[in-house]
Amino acid sequence: MPQSLANILVHIVFSTKNRVPLITPEIESELYPYMGSIFGACKSPSLSIGGTADHVHILCSLHRSMAVATLLESVKSDSSHWIKTKGPQFADFYWQSGYGAFSIGQSGVEALKTYIVTQKEHHRTITFQDEYRLFLTKYEIEFDERYVWD
Repeated sequence: MPQSLANILVHIVFSTKNRVPLITPEIESELYPYMGSIFGACKSPSLSIGGTADHVHILCSLHRSMAVATLLESVKSDSSHWIKTKGPQFADFYWQSGYGAFSIGQSGVEALKTYIVTQKEHHRTITFQDEYRLFLTKYEIEFDERYVWD
């Protein structure tokens, strides 16, 4: 086969450092499109981005030659630098060093998009930490609680 084709869908989750609630409604309306532009520049278009004041969920189509770690290094670094230019209240903005990346099939895309855009409602009943633990359990990822949070 002369052509390499792929449809690698990834659900990515990460929080602000120490889950500090710095993603305000005013900044999220600019932040999510800005992050989307970084995903696009990395040839891994975002299909949905949303979250709450302390974390984000992203559904993206990972380019066949892009490593998740490389992609997130660009997205987190570039968006962190950008948000710090938005005012003194963001001077101490940082993303947590880690992330969760979970594979998803095409049949789950619409449900995940809905889940991502309804994060604020969802988190009225569950904390980010509990949600993240559920994902780790669902995807059968072993983890040590001492090293998950920063």
